[in-house]
Amino acid sequence: MAAEDLVERRSIDVVPDDERHGTAFSQFTLWLGANLQITAVVTGALAVVFGGDVVWSLAGLVLGNLLGGAVMALHSAQGPKLGLPQMIQSRAQFGVKGAVVPLLLVILMYVGFFASGSVLAGQATAELTHTDDTTGIVLFAAVTAVMAAVGYRVIHALGRVASVICALAFVYLGVRLVDRVDVSALLGDARFDLPMFLLAVSLSASWQLAFGPYVADYSRYLPRTTSAKATFWWTLSGSAIGSQWSMTFGVLVAASAGDAFLDNQVGYVVGLGGTGLIASFLYFVIALGKLTINVLNTYGGFMSMVTSISGFRGLKVLGPRGRSAYIAVIMVAGTAVALLGKDSFLTSFKDFLLFLLTFFTPWSAINLVDYYLISRERYDIPALFDPHGRYGAWRPDALAVYGIGLLAQLPFLVTHFYTGPLVEPLGGADISWIVGLVVPAVLYWTLAGRGAVAPGDGPQPERGASPSADEAPAP
Repeated sequence: MAAEDLVERRSIDVVPDDERHGTAFSQFTLWLGANLQITAVVTGALAVVFGGDVVWSLAGLVLGNLLGGAVMALHSAQGPKLGLPQMIQSRAQFGVKGAVVPLLLVILMYVGFFASGSVLAGQATAELTHTDDTTGIVLFAAVTAVMAAVGYRVIHALGRVASVICALAFVYLGVRLVDRVDVSALLGDARFDLPMFLLAVSLSASWQLAFGPYVADYSRYLPRTTSAKATFWWTLSGSAIGSQWSMTFGVLVAASAGDAFLDNQVGYVVGLGGTGLIASFLYFVIALGKLTINVLNTYGGFMSMVTSISGFRGLKVLGPRGRSAYIAVIMVAGTAVALLGKDSFLTSFKDFLLFLLTFFTPWSAINLVDYYLISRERYDIPALFDPHGRYGAWRPDALAVYGIGLLAQLPFLVTHFYTGPLVEPLGGADISWIVGLVVPAVLYWTLAGRGAVAPGDGPQPERGASPSADEAPAP
């Protein structure tokens, strides 16, 4: 493949049929590789660190990965049908300019995940390069930005490589852990505690739901004829298996190692594997796993920034120089946050995950109800780029539903800096994400049924009516 074919030319514009390629299985390898990584290990460990037992923490993590993963995979299934990045579709619900409201929060998410990933990957990079953590974070961020700038094909190639190498490393680490730890004793100490169980569910559900705003970015190049069911199941299986695998390892490590793991997550995991060349390989694996997901975060942040600005400027096609500039902004912002927060990682990361969930569950609910139930998988794609078109510039009713969805969660939210008034009557359980899915979904569906919010409603363009329309003929 020529270098010019490797570097992606598309940004937020529709991917034409003659540039579509790949199979739905590519979603499995990408999301498996993206989830077999150290931050997912830490996420699973948090369920035990904050008071849960092994058995019910694992059960809660499984449930959250399946529920959140199903929502995330429904977004992924939109990619082959529309050939568009995920957040462009928000214009059908919120308006061409109104979509900037959830987009600003999405960009914040990408910067936060870039930062949290860089903290742990920076430690591994520092060990490999024999430098300090600050230098490791900066080096890792620079490599991430370069790969994100190259784009889609490199991202999927990276996912394929990471899915194999990281899976082998986690099998090896799992064997070493079982040799060192009495797993039967850990599993025998089961004590159900509802708040801790729901915390585990929330941790893994938030992990999965946070992929929703960009998951279709990585399925949009699939041929239009790709089965939506196949895209859904391969995405769900890759993401749920990868994350549960990592989180299970994290639960067992945290339950058996205690402060030894909390004081140095990367160092403890590598030390579990061995020394010398084995340790170097494991540091490489940690950096590789984080590189995979951080490239996704950087690329998604770039897409979201372009989507936000284009809603006001009409920009649709972006050159290599512009792409590099947007990616540099994400890299600099994420690196700055990583350097500032690297000494208080665990508590900050847990609060970050749960707080992000507050903002993205209402968006997911509105997007999925509109796409699958109201518009029935058909959008007027040219109108997504026209503030004077059928979707308009702003959709006040949809934005109001989103705001109500946010506010409805606050009484049930539990974080380090804020606890809602209805948390104590529920025994300390955080069910805000359930409220954040149900309330806006029901409200949006009710209003759309009465014609108040139905941007995808009404007649759709006929097949072949526009070369960039959703119903353009398949090859």
